[in-house]
Amino acid sequence: MFEDDFRKRLTELRELKKVSARDMSLSLGQNPSYIHFIETGKSMPSMSVFLFICDYFKITPAEFFNTSAKQPEKLRAIMAKLESLDSTTFEHIAGVIDRLS
Repeated sequence: MFEDDFRKRLTELRELKKVSARDMSLSLGQNPSYIHFIETGKSMPSMSVFLFICDYFKITPAEFFNTSAKQPEKLRAIMAKLESLDSTTFEHIAGVIDRLS
């Protein structure tokens, strides 16, 4: 089951980035079919390649496995901005988010 979830998440993030499996493979320094082989269950990446994949998506390994975060790179950028707000502005933003959700 873990491998299926891994493949689905990889595909989801790759499609979100709007990049082909071939282009991503080449960007990682792998053969052109590398990502396709992972997504179709023919192979799994080594730990070092997994870390390169996370770096490629500009996410942490934890964000890779957090499937509830559909856009982890954008979420992290927003979180960084929120951390720099003063408490009053932060509370206003929190109120808007509460009303939207």
